[in-house]
Formats: sequence, structure tokens, C-alpha cells
Amino acid sequence: MKNPRLPVLGFNTLLLLFTCSVTFAQHQAVGFTKGMPFSEGYMAGNTLYVAGQQGPDPHGKVTGTDIILQTTNAIAAVEKVVKEAGFSMTDIVSVTVYITDLNDVEKMNEVYKKLMPDPKPARATVQVAGLIGGARIEISAIAVKH
Repeated sequence: MKNPRLPVLGFNTLLLLFTCSVTFAQHQAVGFTKGMPFSEGYMAGNTLYVAGQQGPDPHGKVTGTDIILQTTNAIAAVEKVVKEAGFSMTDIVSVTVYITDLNDVEKMNEVYKKLMPDPKPARATVQVAGLIGGARIEISAIAVKH
């Protein structure tokens, strides 16, 4: 005599395995270059974590550039990672701004308000002693697909 519960358990097991494989398949790096110590972003399910992005000039330099240009370029770099991952800027729910000089916050905010879509994501702004390459600002973000 066959156990009538066996097919149900088999189906549930397959469903669980499929769900787990889909979940794990959604974990992937964005903008990773072999040999580099980090990825530009990382997707985990429906959440994207964007690594800190700086705002270099077209020649890759941040030294000698002002906070307006660095902020503009840092937000553009965040947007590039967001779009590459298949997200949009309105999916961003949290931003952390690292800034070396609190006197730059007012000008940074002017640019930020213009370039970040409404409603603005939650944000923390933190003064740091220094940033790699002499940057004045670095921006990281978390986005969640709606």
C-alpha cells in the first residue's frame, strides 16, 4: 500500500529546493573586477548595497576638484551601479555620506537635493578624517526593489 503523503512531501521538498536556489541565485556582485578588494555593489535578494562611491573628474582625479563636482560625480557613480543592477534611483532607501569637511555640507546638500529624487531616502552624513585618494566626499547607498 502506498503512503498518500509521500507525493505531497516530495512536492514540498522540490518547492523548498527551488525556492532556496532562486534565493541564492539572486546574490550577486555588481561591478566586480577580478583582483579588486571589493565590488561596486552587491545584490542580496531584492536589496542592493552600493559601495562607497567617490566623485573623480574625467581623468580619475579628485584632488583639486571642488565639493560641487565631487558630489555631482559621486551621485552619478551611485546611479551607474544602481542602474547596472537593474534598480532605479527611487529604489534607494538609505544613503550614507562621508565628508571630510563639515563646511562642505551646505554645498553638498544643494547638489544632493537637485540630483536625488523625491522622496529623499533616509540619510546619515558623517565627518571622517580622510578618504582614499584625497576625496572630499564618498557616498554609499542601499536600494530595495519595490
